Amino acid sequence: MRWSFRGDDGQDLAVDRRKHMVEQQIRQRGIVDERVLKAMETVPREAFMPHDMQDLAYADGAMPIGRGQTISQPFVVAAMTEALQLEPGMRILEVGTGSGYQAAVLSEMGAEVYTIEFIPDLAREARARMEQLGYEHLHYMCGDGNLGWPEEAPFDGIIVTAAPPVLPGALGEQLKPGGRLVIPVGRVEQDLRVYRKNDDGSLERHTLFAVRFVPLVSQG
Repeated sequence: MRWSFRGDDGQDLAVDRRKHMVEQQIRQRGIVDERVLKAMETVPREAFMPHDMQDLAYADGAMPIGRGQTISQPFVVAAMTEALQLEPGMRILEVGTGSGYQAAVLSEMGAEVYTIEFIPDLAREARARMEQLGYEHLHYMCGDGNLGWPEEAPFDGIIVTAAPPVLPGALGEQLKPGGRLVIPVGRVEQDLRVYRKNDDGSLERHTLFAVRFVPLVSQG
């Protein structure tokens, strides 16, 4: 049975689902940045799901979106976003547009988002979806995310929504000093890492927790 997002009394049920998601799946697990919580409560996650799966939009887990890709678990999206320490106006590179959900959350928080997707169909669909929903300050590219977006570098932050076996060197190079790079790394066993770039160009690494992402596709 398809999820009905409006009740008989006209109440927007999706709003209630989002509030419940934020309180039960995100806030109670330790996410404290109120801007992240507000963005997650605002972005209509169901709009980024396949039509036949919209009733599962607020389930506590990653969900398939087709072509072997997924929309990440809400808590993971929130944790990665919080780890960026995002401020309005920051230029953020996202590697792995997917459905566009993570980019929408970043845009909702006031970021200027540069998002790369390797799969052409997904890239086209995500752009059309986000334009229809009215998200602004988004720039799109279809290409190999391992290479980053050198023409627009450096970035205040970088977020990667698929897992390479090792950190792509180009991404570290395209990060501003003081910037943060949030990325899952590993083949079978993956961990979510946060890298901070020092003034001398070196990267400090902090590991958050174990994760399971789809592999980051490369042309190489």
